[in-house]
Amino acid sequence: METPIDDTFSKYLTDKGKGDVGEQGAYRTDAERELRRFHQWCLGQTADPANASPPESWEGVVDGDTVRFADLDTTVFSDYARYLSTSGYAAGTVLTYYAHIASWCGWSHAQGYIPRHYARESDAEDPLPENDGRRPGDQQSWEPIHRDLITQFVDRRVSEAFDTLGAIEVPQAKHGDPESEAWQAKQRARFEAYQRCREQALVYVIAYTGLRGSEFLSAPKEDREGRNGIRWRDVSFADSSVTVFRKSREWKEASLPEPVITPLRRYAEVLDVPESWPVFTTLHRPSLASHVTKGLTERGLDEDAIERIRGGTPDLVVAAEHDLPAPKPLTTEGARSIMDQLWNHEELIERRDEFDLTLDGDYLELHGGRRGVGEVLVRQFGYAAAARYLDNSEEQVRGAYQHIEAAERADMATEAFSQTDNRVNEH
Repeated sequence: METPIDDTFSKYLTDKGKGDVGEQGAYRTDAERELRRFHQWCLGQTADPANASPPESWEGVVDGDTVRFADLDTTVFSDYARYLSTSGYAAGTVLTYYAHIASWCGWSHAQGYIPRHYARESDAEDPLPENDGRRPGDQQSWEPIHRDLITQFVDRRVSEAFDTLGAIEVPQAKHGDPESEAWQAKQRARFEAYQRCREQALVYVIAYTGLRGSEFLSAPKEDREGRNGIRWRDVSFADSSVTVFRKSREWKEASLPEPVITPLRRYAEVLDVPESWPVFTTLHRPSLASHVTKGLTERGLDEDAIERIRGGTPDLVVAAEHDLPAPKPLTTEGARSIMDQLWNHEELIERRDEFDLTLDGDYLELHGGRRGVGEVLVRQFGYAAAARYLDNSEEQVRGAYQHIEAAERADMATEAFSQTDNRVNEH
């Protein structure tokens, strides 16, 4: 009871991660962040870098700088649940954040640090938003209308970018001249087309492949080999496949359905990049500027020469033209930001309003695309086929899409009662 609570965090995170790949990497990072948030809150300090801080009157659970298990009780967890619930987070986020703390509390009880599982007592959970028992099928899942709207939007932007690129004429004598204004304009339009193609390819991969974000993008939170994004060498257009590092920690072939092939081919052709480059590169300007400057310096160029080459040409284009080493890959967080920007673009908002669309979340999420793929496959081909495509067990897929099976059973029961009732009426 006198043990400082933060002395147990590392042990808890280690125990929680043993033998379960799903609780390594990102899970561990998220759990540790929530434990630190709870600890700071107990000390009366600002608990959240996202500006969700305790009220000014909050002085913490203790007077000093050490929180011990003896300081915890049901009221502490009740107050913390109230703090999370009034911090401006969505209901699902509050429940997720609190679940990390409750899991640690349960572990602490099992380890003998506290006499009861305080966090799961009814008084402690009363301030939490209502848990409506959401089924897996109620989580965000891209529907056909979502898929159509977002793909049509990125398709149009790609078309417009290529129209702009094609309209810029460069005299033959100015081709490749970094000081030519016409050539610079052409290269900027080329970069714009690349950016739009990257968005389009990203949307189509999410919408049709069912890949996890960490399987084709860089996932810094995943501390495992292979979580650094797919490379062009991993893509086989001939076989309609891509080699990815699966959640099972194995390299496997994943399918690229026909709708994905054309956007991916077009994207590959905008810039002639080495096969070692990430399929989805970062477009972070400072990172690319540093990358290009370093690469050209290592080639023996001086500052004046580098400045002349870069000139008004985008750094990514310079890196491709001079066959520089691969730039950093796009991260899962970066991809979420792109999807947020696309879904909340004013033009797409107008289209959404036309259809009076609702969505669980503020934008089309990466995992929502994977769920949408699973939904289609389960309905069309059954659980076993969907499980193979999604690289999951059939048991996991049945659990995730149990609402479909429930609906099928309801239809079966309806038909059975209908036939029975008809026979009774005939007599």
